[in-house]
Amino acid sequence: MSLPARWSDLNARMISAVVMVVAGALLLWAGGVIFAATLWVIGGALVWELSRMLGGRAWAPGMGVIAGLALAAAWALPVWLALPGLVFVAGFGAWQLPERRVLFGIYAAGILLACYTATLLRVDAGLTWILWVICVVVSVDAAGYFAGRAMGGPKLWPAISPKKTWSGTLAGWLAGAVMGLAFGLYLNVGAQLMVLSVLIAITGQAGDIWESWIKRSVGVKDSSNLIPGHGGVMDRFDAMLGAMLLVGALWLFRMLPGIL
Repeated sequence: MSLPARWSDLNARMISAVVMVVAGALLLWAGGVIFAATLWVIGGALVWELSRMLGGRAWAPGMGVIAGLALAAAWALPVWLALPGLVFVAGFGAWQLPERRVLFGIYAAGILLACYTATLLRVDAGLTWILWVICVVVSVDAAGYFAGRAMGGPKLWPAISPKKTWSGTLAGWLAGAVMGLAFGLYLNVGAQLMVLSVLIAITGQAGDIWESWIKRSVGVKDSSNLIPGHGGVMDRFDAMLGAMLLVGALWLFRMLPGIL
């Protein structure tokens, strides 16, 4: 790949990234129902994109609305009711599809549970904790993008994600560790958060690869074209979904240092 071609999408990516960063910062600062409602919309958009990709184009708008409403209802319920309720909604959506039902059910459940975790993390744990997860995922993505484009080298998994390299992957892990150490020192929990941040980096990258596999299996380049330079909502939040699922599991089993 020539040097100009390597960076051909940089302008669109940067403009979209700046807009999303500013909007995201304002929403994170606002917190409460404003932040929660944003995640209900994002969750609905993600399920809409998933439905379209997996053969449920006619049912996709309805499923997106149901997913958003389910997240809104879950916010008002105790955790022990919200979690099975969200899984049930994912199963209901899978039942509507003519094919790929298992794949839809698993991924849709992951979307809903990840969005629910993000809501609780901001509202119950506080701004710093959700900033930790976001900063780790963003730093991993940025380090992987720039290191991979600049250094190139062997591909991580060319059959599924041909642009990802081992250099970018390792740079992402390092960026996640550094970010985790910084937050660990700020939150007074030491290096524990650095180790967890590397795990978050790995699960985030796994979420990215899983979405790439889905797109290749159905023959699409992007989940949609809602975000210039980034494709669809899922193309931007796939890594965050994987990261939030891990954080939710760690939090549920009281394995996050510093919060209960």
